[in-house]
Amino acid sequence: MSKKVVVGMSGGVDSSVAAYLLKEQGYDVIGVTMQIWQDEDECSLEENGGCCGLSAVEDARKVARVLDIPYYVMNFKEEFQRDVIEYFKYEYLHGRTPNPCIACNRYVKWEALLQRSLAIGADYIATGHYAQIAHLPGGRYAIQNSVTSAKDQTYALYNLTQEQLARTLMPVGAYHKDQIREIASQIRLPVAHKKDSQEICFVPDHDYASFIENETGKEMPEGNFVDTSGRVIGRHHGITHYTVGQRRGLGIAAGKRIFVLEIRPETNEVVIGDESDVFSHTVRADKLNFMGIEDLPIGKSMDFTGKIRYGHKGASCTAKRTGEDELTCYFPESVRAVTPGQALVLYKDGYVAAGGTIL
Repeated sequence: MSKKVVVGMSGGVDSSVAAYLLKEQGYDVIGVTMQIWQDEDECSLEENGGCCGLSAVEDARKVARVLDIPYYVMNFKEEFQRDVIEYFKYEYLHGRTPNPCIACNRYVKWEALLQRSLAIGADYIATGHYAQIAHLPGGRYAIQNSVTSAKDQTYALYNLTQEQLARTLMPVGAYHKDQIREIASQIRLPVAHKKDSQEICFVPDHDYASFIENETGKEMPEGNFVDTSGRVIGRHHGITHYTVGQRRGLGIAAGKRIFVLEIRPETNEVVIGDESDVFSHTVRADKLNFMGIEDLPIGKSMDFTGKIRYGHKGASCTAKRTGEDELTCYFPESVRAVTPGQALVLYKDGYVAAGGTIL
């Protein structure tokens, strides 16, 4: 009897081809689109290949028809609001820069979808992520780099659990993007040339500050820009407008390139400094998740390749367990703009070993 897999179909080419590949491998495939954000008639992302509007549902339905697989729309708005939107607002209001895709992957696309899929008799869930799953010799599961570094999405998946990984399939990770589009063209999928979706689906204009003000009904108060000595050098428009490492849009005539170094919500200050001040050798993280390695005992150290943001290529580092829920990571070559709220993801031999939230 064929194993049953629920494929999360966003209406894009990657998840569509994932469903095709799994059907070709002999799985009993069910397509599901997760309705997670706005009401369908409010979604403004359709022309950009977004994952929440009528076009996403309609495109996924067309693909399911071509592949001859059953297709359903499941409502996850409550989970998305609780675990992604509320988290997103909270982090920005507290001076951090969140990564909502990581939260969505962990708590919505996996935890919620997996539980609902198991409840209808599925053995696995699958996505169109550019990543692979490795079953390591010691028995643990880990996210492994995809074959294409250009599209690799392992960074945003570091927080998945062993139970989730054991029930997950990621067929797209063995292919390059152009190969996926070629497959889609060959089997005449209607989404073969559809644009890739934006990274943060619920803020299509990238104006995070306005989104938070609209969501909370509160206008963020202005405050002081200060230098590293505490001297006031200007006024800012509210801390949600800024992130560590930012240079543009500061509105300060300093006569030189200046950057955001720190955001202090308790005093409503944004600290500004020179580019040299943006670099650091040390990164601390909490909310740890061990994946490829089972643990790192307190006081013990291990060498890794570390990434501090999605677009970071990664650099050699040594991580030491410095607390019950804390890692301190040392990068011999300093890294730029260590940003509280983003993820520190540690790799070993091409797979995700562990990760946490930057402090």
